[in-house]
Amino acid sequence: METKGNASLISNEEERVAQMLREANLAHTNAISAPVHPRNSFYTRVGKRALDILISLPVFIVLLPLNCVFGICTFFDVGRPIFYQQTRVGKDGKHFTLVKFRNMNNKTDADGKLLPPSQRVTKFGKFMRKLSLDELLNFWSVLKGDMSIIGPRPQPVFLYERMSDRHRMRTAVRPGLECPRVIHVPGEAICKYQRTFENDVWYVENVSLWLDIKLVLLLVKMAFTFTRRGDQASGNGISYFVGYNADGVAISMNVYRSMMAKEKTTA
Repeated sequence: METKGNASLISNEEERVAQMLREANLAHTNAISAPVHPRNSFYTRVGKRALDILISLPVFIVLLPLNCVFGICTFFDVGRPIFYQQTRVGKDGKHFTLVKFRNMNNKTDADGKLLPPSQRVTKFGKFMRKLSLDELLNFWSVLKGDMSIIGPRPQPVFLYERMSDRHRMRTAVRPGLECPRVIHVPGEAICKYQRTFENDVWYVENVSLWLDIKLVLLLVKMAFTFTRRGDQASGNGISYFVGYNADGVAISMNVYRSMMAKEKTTA
């Protein structure tokens, strides 16, 4: 059964690595990180929410018949329940329930942990994920006020708990369907999480009507760039954020493994 909890997503190895990085590097990361100053304007207080309602209400109504079809297809693909529910972190760190169509089965390993996404996603699920159709229900979350059209993507609770004080400030605004990257973070090999979190923080400090219009156009472009979601659609592109390295850079589990492998070869 798909639940609102996150524990089944975390491997024992990942839990150990996350705890080790927290103890070794989180305090140092907080000490060297610049403070965040969220933008406070009429648009952030009133205009952005009004725009979200004006956009999400008609979109949700138009998409309702399509979502009904996807619900039926999901039922015949993975059975009941047809919805995947997970607790995510919203504005100001408050929790809300994100609802999407299920696209994976619930097969587990000997320890009761879910198998890697690449081994659980179905053929129909790959199709839904590649076109982001499993996330169309998020317009309901926008309409309810849990999310916004544009904003940092909402993270599961266990990832939020690993973040530095600076990166937790990405919740100063409502989470969004997407926050397309518009800034350059130095370092060619830098982890995607560092790039994403820094882009989110930049957005929090610079949010405006004109920026949101620009990002909506980028979001539409992303929606029609199907090939970029190939690995993610098959579940191969998922590697969770586990913490910060000694330089205060956010890293994923895959990056941590690469670091350890490199240390062994140079030892």
